Amino acid sequence: MKRCGFIIIFFLILVLWPAFYSFGQTYDELGGQSNDLRTITTAVPFLMIAPDARAGAMGDAGVASSPDANSMHWNPAKYAFIKDQMGFSLSFTPWLRNLGINDIYLGYLAGYYKIDDRQTVAATLRYFTLGNILFTDEVGNPIGNYKPTEWTVDGTYARKFSEHWSGGVAARFIYSNLTQSQYVGGAATSAGTSIAADVSVYYVKDVNLGNLNSSISWGLNISNIGNKISYSETSIEKDFIPTNFRTGIALFMELDDYNSLSFMIDVNKLLVPTPPVYARNDTSGQYILNPDGSYKIAKGMDPNVSVVQGMIQSWYDAPDGFSEEMREFCFSIGVEYWYNKLFAIRGGFFYEDKFKGNRKFFTVGAGLKYSVFCLDFAYLIPLEQQNPLANTLRFSMLFNFEAFTNKSTTQ
Repeated sequence: MKRCGFIIIFFLILVLWPAFYSFGQTYDELGGQSNDLRTITTAVPFLMIAPDARAGAMGDAGVASSPDANSMHWNPAKYAFIKDQMGFSLSFTPWLRNLGINDIYLGYLAGYYKIDDRQTVAATLRYFTLGNILFTDEVGNPIGNYKPTEWTVDGTYARKFSEHWSGGVAARFIYSNLTQSQYVGGAATSAGTSIAADVSVYYVKDVNLGNLNSSISWGLNISNIGNKISYSETSIEKDFIPTNFRTGIALFMELDDYNSLSFMIDVNKLLVPTPPVYARNDTSGQYILNPDGSYKIAKGMDPNVSVVQGMIQSWYDAPDGFSEEMREFCFSIGVEYWYNKLFAIRGGFFYEDKFKGNRKFFTVGAGLKYSVFCLDFAYLIPLEQQNPLANTLRFSMLFNFEAFTNKSTTQ
């Protein structure tokens, strides 16, 4: 029982600490140059949107949760431990619905097939549309209505290494057409494309928590490792895609024959260079140029590096040093309760530092499971700033083909 109490207290500290930290910080604590806003931006940020309602209801936590059809986004290695033979999921996420906009949304289709007890393959399609937009020329004359879109196609292979460990690799093709080949600033534009990969691991083991059947799991996923994107064939400068480091743990407890409870926490960090502080002239305030025409850096490191160098450099290139590097971590905490494996209630909290994007929100949701399918819902409540998903209901439908087959056989 002492061991049980220690593990529960440990998880409560992990789950609650980010929330207390976010409310306890003040601007004075961060003082000086750190108050400069240095949000890390990338191309194709839609890759970081939580695509499914289950994880979306748990504060975007999912790297160590139990596997399901939507594991591709959170941790592809989880597919190796999925119980069902085959299944798929369809998710729909409205975007900016709180502003009365009805034609911007994210759609997500995921499916998997379990080859045998050790191997699973899966594929997903992610589609994001920005709705109908009126394009104009430099003097404001209408050019036409266009519908910018972005999408990805993913494939993954997951394999069990042992009773407790699994690994996964995923490949991704990224297509981003934001300008519909229009001229911007006198230059021709084109769709941006990239090839990326994910590398992930997953660990799960039963633990002794008194008389409770319980398990603890851990996951790690480095996603979107790929080449930079450019929207012009003549452009020299290209933008990083959101290469991301995600790790976390989860604790599952079966309270009795009808009730179960899970706690989880994810930690995220973009593996993209931090914007430096550029030197300015004390008198005029103009930026100072190097002999080669580039801007002189006063603090930080040059962000114009290769993808691999950018991933390595992202761990130590913040202009304000270690303290700023720590602010680049985002935290997701989630809780999931199931009754009789039929009805779920979920909640979560997401925290991002005020100088790195300032996203802070609570999430709630529910799940209904019946025989061959499951319905999940999620709702987001923003705290610090307006959120594109504020007051928006997201949903996912998951289908279990093995359950359908078993049901048909027994009839």
